[in-house]
Amino acid sequence: MHEVDRELAKRLTSSVPLVAQIAHYIIAAGGKRLRPALLLLVCGALGYRGQHRFILAAVVELIHTATLLHDDVVDASTLRRGRATANQVFGNPASVLVGDFLHTRSFQMMVETGSMRVLEVLAEAINIIAEGEVLQLMNMHDASLDEAGYLQVIRSKTAKLFEASARLGAILAQSPSAVEQACATYGQALGTAFQIIDDVLDYDGDATEMGKNLGDDLREGKSTLPLIAAMQRGTPEQATLVRQAIEQGSADRLHDIVHIVRSTGALYVAREAAHAEARRAIAALAQLPKNPYTSGLLQLAAQLLERRA
Repeated sequence: MHEVDRELAKRLTSSVPLVAQIAHYIIAAGGKRLRPALLLLVCGALGYRGQHRFILAAVVELIHTATLLHDDVVDASTLRRGRATANQVFGNPASVLVGDFLHTRSFQMMVETGSMRVLEVLAEAINIIAEGEVLQLMNMHDASLDEAGYLQVIRSKTAKLFEASARLGAILAQSPSAVEQACATYGQALGTAFQIIDDVLDYDGDATEMGKNLGDDLREGKSTLPLIAAMQRGTPEQATLVRQAIEQGSADRLHDIVHIVRSTGALYVAREAAHAEARRAIAALAQLPKNPYTSGLLQLAAQLLERRA
C-alpha cells in the first residue's frame, strides 16, 4: 500500500495548480483503500509480484476518487471522511472537472500495462458505474423501489469497481478463466455487502465515526434497503411516514424514521442480506490456492460485516 500511495503521489501532478490541489485534497483525506487492497491481495494469492499491480491499484483508487468527486456534486454533499467535501471547498465546477482529469489520468496509466484485457475490464467498469449513477438518479424519491431494484443500483454503482479490482488481479496473474471469474464473483459480492452495510450505518451509526452526515440518503430521496425493509415490516402508519420522507426528500422526522427502521427489524434484514453476500464471496475463494493472501481475503469478507464506520 505504501507503493500504491507513492504511485498516486507521482501521478497527481499537473501544470494546472488547482487540479493537483483538489486531487491531493481528496486523496489525502484517506479512506479505506479497499479496492487497491483487494487487487493487491488477489495478486498475492495468485502469485503475481510485478510492478503493474501497483499501477493498477492506483488506477482503481483514482477511478473511485473521481466518482466521489462527481457523487458529492450530484448529491450536494458537504461532509465526507470527516471533513468538508471538495465541492464545498473548491466549488462544483472545479470538482467535476478534476474528477474528469482523474478519469483520464487513470486511462493514461492503464495503457502502460500494454494489456487490452485490462483496458476492456476497466472501460466496461467505468461505463457501468456511470449507468448505475444515472439509474440511482432515476430512482430518487421513488418509494416503490424494491430490493431487486436496489441491488441493481448498488451492483452497478459500487460493486462493479470491487469486481473489476479483483478480476484485474487474476488477469495480471494470467489465471485460468474459472479463477478469474471466481475473483470477479468475490469482488462483486464483497462490494455489494460493503454498500449494504454502508446503508445500514446511515441508521445505525455515529456521524463522528462515519465522517458524514447521518440521514443524508433520506434527504436525497434514496430508497435504501433499511427503508425498503422498514416499509415492508412496519405498520401502515409507519410505512406511510417512511414513504413520504423518501418522496419529499425530507429528514425533518429523521428521529422517527430511525426509530421505525430499528424497531421493525429492518436493520436485521439488511445485515442478513449483507451476510448472504459475504458468504457468496467466501464461497468463491474455494477456487484460489490456500495461502496467507487468500486468508486475508477471507478475513476481509468477515470483518466487513463488523464495520461501524
